[in-house]
Amino acid sequence: MSFLEYLLSSWQALISNKMRSSLTILGIVIGVGAVVFLVSFGRGQQQQMATVFENMGANAIYVSGSTRQTMGGMRAEGTLTQEDAEALANSSKAPAVAAVAPMYSKMLKTVYGNQIRTINIMGSTLDIQKILNYKIARGNFFSDSDIRRSNSVAILGAQAAKDLFSTADPVGETLRIGGRKFEVIGVCESRGGFMGTSADNFIMIPLSTMQSHFGVEAGPLGHPVQTIVVEAIKTDAIHTARDQITEILRQRHHIREEEDNDFNVIDMQEILKRMNESMAIFQVFLGSVASISLIVGGIGIMNIMLVSVTERTREIGIRKAIGAKRRDILVQFLVESALLSLSGGILGLGLAGIGSLAIRGQMMNNMPVSAPISLDIVAMALLVAICTGIVSGTYPAFRAARLDPIESLRHE
Repeated sequence: MSFLEYLLSSWQALISNKMRSSLTILGIVIGVGAVVFLVSFGRGQQQQMATVFENMGANAIYVSGSTRQTMGGMRAEGTLTQEDAEALANSSKAPAVAAVAPMYSKMLKTVYGNQIRTINIMGSTLDIQKILNYKIARGNFFSDSDIRRSNSVAILGAQAAKDLFSTADPVGETLRIGGRKFEVIGVCESRGGFMGTSADNFIMIPLSTMQSHFGVEAGPLGHPVQTIVVEAIKTDAIHTARDQITEILRQRHHIREEEDNDFNVIDMQEILKRMNESMAIFQVFLGSVASISLIVGGIGIMNIMLVSVTERTREIGIRKAIGAKRRDILVQFLVESALLSLSGGILGLGLAGIGSLAIRGQMMNNMPVSAPISLDIVAMALLVAICTGIVSGTYPAFRAARLDPIESLRHE
């Protein structure tokens, strides 16, 4: 028999028991549909995450104080200062550094009218706009004069503006942050987010205002900051910039050669890499959970194929009596089980496609979600479905192939 004849014969056998075949492939339909949808959803979030990080400055390097374990969890050591940031901005000592912006942030109660929110308030300098690529949608960014005079001016992230002002224009309005009045002078363009986390839920004020209004007092080491954001002159210079940052800070902090750094340096590419690794592990976990349905579906196919072998014992005997070989019987049942599973895989893809269309354009915590089904996922799903069918049908097929023709003809 040719492969086409095997295929047609198997198809006829399957459609002769439509209800039984439909119920048998249900597990495969659910399994393939769940795996394809979850993997596609994970990829959609990865793409969203990459876009957000790209918008936040591909050459950005973050320097933060080291953390240590305390009774209440991890706590950052207050080792970085504004003076450290000024040292990193020295182009003669750090030629691979293009710009530096120290940051100090606090979660503070913010009030406008009857709207009350606890929002991350970030104090920084002018260079933060350039380094992290903040684009102003309305109004202006704060000026050098605002920083020198510690003016009470605020730039809103898109999400913070929406939460506090809804559809109204915030520019020129006054709100209260931590009990103090601030004038809104600008609103940033939306930067998106991923996995329900918004990159737009912040308010930015001058660092000098943060220091003077919210009790960020200078210590023996200088004016404390939590993070120093640095921009490398180009992507290829990120590693060099990291080395220069480390050398300067170790010298300033009087760290001996055998001692560990009291700060951490991480660049945007490394953050994105770590996030991708976490997402990949998460996807594998979700895929493993969903693949349980595939295993259940495979067991169902094996059971039905064993029943089919018993029901068609006499047919097998007749075929062997007129010249069919063991290989013919074996291939016949393997093609039948693979076709059964493939049908479930195709229906599962359709199910995942419906799910993908259903969430298109939807928002999760004001962040867009998507589950784009790519060709490689489709090919992988169909391959898995075929393999599941072949593996499930192997034992029944061997059992059918080994049947004795005389005993089979006597079977009632």
